[in-house]
Amino acid sequence: MFRIMCKAKIHGAVVTETKLDYEGSITIDEKLMQEADILPSERVEVLNLNNGARFSTYTITGEPGSGKICINGAAARLAEIGDRLIILSYGVFSDEEAKNLKKKIVFVNESNRIVEKRES
Repeated sequence: MFRIMCKAKIHGAVVTETKLDYEGSITIDEKLMQEADILPSERVEVLNLNNGARFSTYTITGEPGSGKICINGAAARLAEIGDRLIILSYGVFSDEEAKNLKKKIVFVNESNRIVEKRES
C-alpha cells in the first residue's frame, strides 16, 4: 500500500504580491523552497490563515533571499498582500517509508525570513 503524506511545510509565509493576469501558480523564494525540499513545478496546497481559503497549485521559483510569496492566476482572488499562509507539500510513500517519514517544517517571520527549521 502507498500513502499520501505531508513531507514539507512552510509555516507563516506572508503574501507579498498577487498577479491575477498570470497562468497560475505560487512563486516562492528559492531559499524557502530549498529549505523545505520543494521543487519547481511541484504541487502544493496553500492554506490562507486570514480567510480560510485552501487551494492547490504548483510552484515557481522566486529570486533567492527575496522573501517573495506571490499568488498568481485565479488563486490571486483567494489572497491579499499581507495574508499569512501555510504551504504544504505531499509525497507518495510506501508503508515503511511513511512510518519513518520526518517532514520538514520551515517557520518564517513577517518578512518571509527563516526563523526556525524542524523535522517531525
